[in-house]
Amino acid sequence: MNSTLPKHCQIVIVGGGIMGCSTAYHLMKNGCRDVILLERAKLTSGTTWHSAAQVRQLRSTESLTRLVQNSVELYSSLEAETGQATGWKQTGSLSIATNSDRLTHIRRQASLSKAFGIGAEEISVKNAAEKWPLMRKDDLIGAVYSPSDGRVSPSDICAALVKGAKSKGLQVFEDTPVTGIRSENGRVTAVKTVQGEITCETIVNCAGIWGRKIAAMVGVSAPLHACEHFYLLTEQMDSVTAPLPTLSDHDGHLYLRDEGGGLLIGCFEPQGKALDIDQLPEDFAFDLLPEDWDHIEPILANAMYRIPELEKTGVKMLLNGPESFTPGDRFLLGESPELRGFFLGCGMCSVGIATGGGAGRALAEWIIDGEPSMDLWPVDIRRFVPAQNSLRTLRERSPETLALHYAVSFPGRQHKTARNLRLSPLHSRLESAGAEFAERMGWERPRWFNPENKSTAPELSFEKPGWHSLHAEEHRAAREAVVLFDQSTFGKLLVQGRDAESALQRLCANNISKAHRRVVYTAMLNRRGGYESDLTLMRLDENSFLLITGTGQPVRDRDWIRKNINPDEYVTVTDMTGALAVISIAGPNSRELLSRVSSDDFSNTGFPYYSHRTVEVGPAMVRAARLSYVGELGWELYIPCESALPVFDALRKAGDDLGLKLAGIEALGSLRIEKGYCAWGHEIGPDDTPLQAGLDFAVKFNKPDWFIGRECLLQQKKQGVSRRLVMLTISDSEAYPHGGEPIWCDNILVGRTTSGTFGHTVGCAVMLGYIRCVETKIDTMLNTGKFEVEIACRRFKAHVTIDAPYDPKGFALRK
Repeated sequence: MNSTLPKHCQIVIVGGGIMGCSTAYHLMKNGCRDVILLERAKLTSGTTWHSAAQVRQLRSTESLTRLVQNSVELYSSLEAETGQATGWKQTGSLSIATNSDRLTHIRRQASLSKAFGIGAEEISVKNAAEKWPLMRKDDLIGAVYSPSDGRVSPSDICAALVKGAKSKGLQVFEDTPVTGIRSENGRVTAVKTVQGEITCETIVNCAGIWGRKIAAMVGVSAPLHACEHFYLLTEQMDSVTAPLPTLSDHDGHLYLRDEGGGLLIGCFEPQGKALDIDQLPEDFAFDLLPEDWDHIEPILANAMYRIPELEKTGVKMLLNGPESFTPGDRFLLGESPELRGFFLGCGMCSVGIATGGGAGRALAEWIIDGEPSMDLWPVDIRRFVPAQNSLRTLRERSPETLALHYAVSFPGRQHKTARNLRLSPLHSRLESAGAEFAERMGWERPRWFNPENKSTAPELSFEKPGWHSLHAEEHRAAREAVVLFDQSTFGKLLVQGRDAESALQRLCANNISKAHRRVVYTAMLNRRGGYESDLTLMRLDENSFLLITGTGQPVRDRDWIRKNINPDEYVTVTDMTGALAVISIAGPNSRELLSRVSSDDFSNTGFPYYSHRTVEVGPAMVRAARLSYVGELGWELYIPCESALPVFDALRKAGDDLGLKLAGIEALGSLRIEKGYCAWGHEIGPDDTPLQAGLDFAVKFNKPDWFIGRECLLQQKKQGVSRRLVMLTISDSEAYPHGGEPIWCDNILVGRTTSGTFGHTVGCAVMLGYIRCVETKIDTMLNTGKFEVEIACRRFKAHVTIDAPYDPKGFALRK
């Protein structure tokens, strides 16, 4: 290792675990030559060295799966490149189910694997027992086998990565803890260490369980917290004679595999234990935490039940090591929106080895190119707000995050800890009205309302949940009467300044110069033509614009706008999310409702579609915009928070005889899917273009100003799209889609769904999804193709169209 610390370096990586080593390797491989890696103790000495090092490829999203697939590609080839053994073994993985919910879960995984090109398949219990002869099988009802999964040696893979990086000039300094970070004018400028200061342009925080501490040195949020994480090693067992696939007995909170002639038994127990890293000694390296046999005893009982031979097998060692978890069980990646040049790759949630190879590559590309090369939103640091970074919040949430790691992935599952971080001004009214809340970015949002306190069991289900009828009532009220949504959690950004219009024209694909009294729906695109965001925009005056974006997007959107403001432009971007409440009124009776609480003209001629202005509603002055996200006549009311309750009360009082119902996000979702409206993070994201999504009406190629992504869209327009967003319906009452299901056409896999629900208006399952249209034109496919959607390894006949299955009459359509 190097001994003399340089005075300056372009990129400084902090942390020598899997993420630090992988990021360094990929930076060097992509041509960077001025990079150093600082490690507080020795390489891999924190969490990486004691990892069980499983590499399971299938994840819940395409981008996360691609990261692990990239890891597998790297791990399987790195030894040939560097001469350093990595311990890569392709042993496969085996998931078993002992109840119907778990069986549906692993079947949905098997179906999803086909869409991602992994090839997991459902196998019989008999076949599963043949692959794992040691396990008890009499209680099993199903299994899924994935042959391409494997494992590595964690220390060896890091050694290979560092060897490859050092051959291209990487400098590594062990025993060099970071003591501080300097910044100037919103950018990092230097790293302070016990050996001196290094000035730099970029810092990469790969410090593992110490990641939050490193970030705090310069006032940056890194919402992660350490937990105790257990596995044990048995004595040798005569019955373990060959490599076994990793066995996932998640109903028992277990994973098992062969190790050293015996078994490695790991767990994600139902009651996790948070760890205060300040209690660790300063020289903590290659160390373990105290054994806790009482804590692990129930898991050992599960293991002995599954593997009866363990009752007569000795234990070699119980390992208890620190591992970091985030509030959402996905790691932190990307440039901090709080400080330019400060990147994060930490909080790995026990998937560091599995994703580290691909995540290090993605982070390196982000550092070099200034933006991600793929959709990384599921792990993007910008999905959090500082309120989620408090120590109390993280200490409460991290044990639950660990405990849910192996939980059945029911749609709509909610965390129970660290709630009520951010509350709408209407929260108390909604709670009194029987709202059941869901969390998003720390906000509490109503899912549905249960004013009569009806039974809603089961609340978690892959099929029809217990609150289905409540959801249906709200959905139908929007179509037949009028509903009120609290959408105060919408992101609201105020863009102001002399150059606000020219900057937004460059950022937005639509023409925003004509936004006076008009609402403009627009995309903000990346240089690949994909969506960085979609939003609505209202011009308030010559140099002020109000941007309305999704609940999860204001941090990301503000960061993207600020990053793309030129140095000579005078533009400010202020997050106004907490200053304004938003009430959405939608349904055939919405005009009558507003007319009862306001003297303004809400007629079609007096208040045209996609227009906005200030009006009186009840006792308050609010900004009203005529639009809705549900495919019905509607308005959004933007209200100063101090006036939100009086406006809410006036609307509810006036709507009693109009059939007014409060509605939640479950109804909002089913209503927008029926109408074919896209949602960011589902139908549209960084890898999806307006042409693919059928939203080219909101792209103005002929506007006088150039916009980001224009060249890519023009090329795509000329060549034609390779995939297209479509609508799908299934009449079979046993179909319950939730998004992520493979789409088949004439027995050929052509795509997957992005959103799915039951459409209470159309009376059947309804979905949005993308299908490939390279070999065959989209019109030909829709006219002649026989489509099916695969849900949990079962195929259902589907009707596929470009147009939405629901098209209301009697109001001005967007087009």
